[in-house]
Amino acid sequence: MPTLYHHSMSTASRFIRLVLAEYGFQVDLVEEQTWEKRREFLSLNPAGTLPVYVDDNMRTLCGPTVISEFLDETHGVLKRDRRLLAEDPFQRAEIRRLTEWFLQKMEHDVTKPLVRERVHKLLIPNGLGGGAPDSKILRTARTNIRQHMKYLSWLAGSRTWLAGDRLSYADLAAASAISVLDYLGEIEWSEFPIAKEWYQRMKSRPSFRPMLAERIRGLTPVSHYADLDF
Repeated sequence: MPTLYHHSMSTASRFIRLVLAEYGFQVDLVEEQTWEKRREFLSLNPAGTLPVYVDDNMRTLCGPTVISEFLDETHGVLKRDRRLLAEDPFQRAEIRRLTEWFLQKMEHDVTKPLVRERVHKLLIPNGLGGGAPDSKILRTARTNIRQHMKYLSWLAGSRTWLAGDRLSYADLAAASAISVLDYLGEIEWSEFPIAKEWYQRMKSRPSFRPMLAERIRGLTPVSHYADLDF
């Protein structure tokens, strides 16, 4: 069975988990604490980043873009209307643009700093970068949430799905980022009803259920995290 090295609060890891689940893959999940810099993990991915996918033939793929493109080229093309990248080149470009937006820009502006300050610092030993959260970093990231949620609301309100008429990588990437922030209780959903309606649709998909059931040691999610109608 393929193996996916991931972390429960990694947006990129969640994205690939959703892609695999939507395509019906079963994988062994290995949670990796990247700050430990395990030699065995670094031998798979010298960059030390997540996710890392090892297929049945022991071939290693590193990073969400590489893994998702590989899965599309090897399996997505067989899925017809369930393919997560469109057939039309321009539509594929739009899906890629939005996937990059949520996995890179939103990650840089919001998700990564919040997870680092609120989650990782609780788990990392003090000598390796753990300790108290930096209030200035938290304020900046929380200020950035509003602009990203406004953009998400515009996309959800003007299209059937974020990149067009069909569920795509763009939706899975956005839902991965939003689910991390929602776990931490960082989204004021009453301000973004259109985005909330879209996220309810995403949370209701079977691919989401395993992630909604997971809990981070020492950090309880907000009460509505696993509720489909919240």
